[in-house]
Amino acid sequence: MTRQLLACERSEHRFEVVNGLRLHFLHTGAASGPAVCFLHGGAAHAHWFDRVIPALDGRYQVIALDQRGHGDSQWASPPAYATADFAEDLRALMARLGWARVTLVGHSMGGHNAMAFAAWHPERTAGLVVVDSRPYLPPDRVQRMRERGRRPARVHVSEDAAVAAFRLLPRDTIADPALLEHVARAGLTRADGGFRFRFDPACYADRKPVDCWPLLPRVTAPTLVVRGEYSPVLPLEMAARMLETIPDAELVEIPGAYHHLTLDAPDVFGAALDRFLRHAS
Repeated sequence: MTRQLLACERSEHRFEVVNGLRLHFLHTGAASGPAVCFLHGGAAHAHWFDRVIPALDGRYQVIALDQRGHGDSQWASPPAYATADFAEDLRALMARLGWARVTLVGHSMGGHNAMAFAAWHPERTAGLVVVDSRPYLPPDRVQRMRERGRRPARVHVSEDAAVAAFRLLPRDTIADPALLEHVARAGLTRADGGFRFRFDPACYADRKPVDCWPLLPRVTAPTLVVRGEYSPVLPLEMAARMLETIPDAELVEIPGAYHHLTLDAPDVFGAALDRFLRHAS
């Protein structure tokens, strides 16, 4: 990967306690600019947007949030990982930051949480960007997720061993290996004499996603739906149905990209996001 600026290199690492949990987020951009919040996918963290955020060129007040149970944010005990829990964290964090409205940019699980928030709080949502995320998770997929979450967290003997074992889910990707190494290292912590990834397995084991299809007609914010050309998660037919269901929505497809398109094609995605934000703001 040609050396490029990463958002985390010029962001402030901040923590706020909301709903009894200490949440971590990266904070950058213009203090007086429109608010934008990036929400990562399951088992991921805020650094998955490190190559995307610089495309916004400091014109917005930006946070990339480690959602509860992920990254440097606290795990919920007892486990509480329903869609409503994530949405309430966001609402409370906005109040703490003094944000009346926000544009949400959510990938995968983060996109699902963003759709629900935009429907439940339309007055607080200035824009919505759904990044390769589906409105509904079939019961068999949720069951597989819960089974995966009940497995013990794997501890690796060294940081390098953990990075070598890092895999995306789904695995298909065209991401630069150096960028994959960056997000892998950014997600590690010391534990039990070795290294493990900073993610609460209960977030899978106790996941309770809402069905967003009935909620989507309530979304009033301008919406951008983004899918990777080869994504198995958001088929083109499903994306088309989302455009029919959300009142003000458009679709962008990222050529050659798979599900993890913020890693596969960060520059192309960043340019599409920038165009949308300029219009929506």
